[in-house]
Amino acid sequence: MAYQLDQFVADCRSILSRDPGPNGREQVRLKLEHLLQNPDFVRKHCEQAPRGLHVLYDDPELGFQILAHINDKARVSPPHDHGASWAIYGQATHYTDMIEWEREDGNGESGPAKLKPVKKYRLEPGHAGIYQDGKIHSIDYPDYARFVRVTGTNLDKIHRVRFDLNTGAVHQMTPQQAT
Repeated sequence: MAYQLDQFVADCRSILSRDPGPNGREQVRLKLEHLLQNPDFVRKHCEQAPRGLHVLYDDPELGFQILAHINDKARVSPPHDHGASWAIYGQATHYTDMIEWEREDGNGESGPAKLKPVKKYRLEPGHAGIYQDGKIHSIDYPDYARFVRVTGTNLDKIHRVRFDLNTGAVHQMTPQQAT
């Protein structure tokens, strides 16, 4: 029997209750890769779902969310963080190119910011990548890319920033921005 969404939710709850830190999140990342191997899950929640952002699960106790990103148009996000939260991206269809960034300027959250890329990779279907709290990253995906994202909390409710590579400006992000 294929690994199902309800099993993934139960595993996430169990894992994050036991270890909400980086090691627990890595276990969640591996479970997300397992879920993405289920063609019925991918078809129902990613390929046949209408365009947009869909909350598949919002945990009332632990606060984590599972979201399906159903994209019709290609997009390159600016470098951004997820504030005090973490995020795991799991590729369902096509691919997403990921870049992890570090600040070279030492200005904390203020600007101007000078960023340098430190890691680049491509998420292919069935693979997942993790960004721990405050990690700066950017994503680039083609038309019709779909991915599942697990976050430590509802990102629309926390302080997050995005960076302008040309000017160094640091901007507060608005809800659903850079997703």
